[in-house]
Amino acid sequence: MQKYAHLFLKYLTKILEFVIAALLACGIIIMTIKLGFSMGELTDASTYPNYDDLLTACFNLIIGVELIRMLYLHTPLTVFEVLMFAIARQIIIDHSSPVNSLLGVIAISILFATRKFLFSSFDETDKTVFRATQKIRQINRLFRMNIPCLDEDDTLLDVLMHRMEEEGTEIGTGACVYFADLGLRIAKIRDGKITRIEVIRSIH
Repeated sequence: MQKYAHLFLKYLTKILEFVIAALLACGIIIMTIKLGFSMGELTDASTYPNYDDLLTACFNLIIGVELIRMLYLHTPLTVFEVLMFAIARQIIIDHSSPVNSLLGVIAISILFATRKFLFSSFDETDKTVFRATQKIRQINRLFRMNIPCLDEDDTLLDVLMHRMEEEGTEIGTGACVYFADLGLRIAKIRDGKITRIEVIRSIH
């Protein structure tokens, strides 16, 4: 019973995230159109939208777009971008005091340092599934990858099996081996044979 409740809540939260993202997207589209129609009044600094109003509205819309990305991507990079835009908005729009601006700059510097030194190289990845018999040289050439191989006629399966033997990794669906900036994962086994291999490439 607990297992089914867990699955139900998992799918429910995913659906709610998409619904919220869709509603937020609709709101941003409407606000962007409204902002576009009001651009003719920018010449009068005493009415909306003046330059400060325009900056505020644009920053709010950008933060909203990043929130949508965070809702459906669920990656550390999207959280980083939301925080960065929110802090930048605080610095540029509010003009409260030099101390607050300095603290904002320090906060952004800490965010960049965190991204550089604490993010894993596989936090942001590009995943592609290939046939196990696909030649390494073809994948490297067509997809601009750098999968290491001993022979130019090696297949994905050859490279995967060689690496698994070196590391003593047990063969099974989901088993992975890693190189410098990419990994290979067994995506499908049929009749005891590996038929599909997923290439996981870091995009940092």
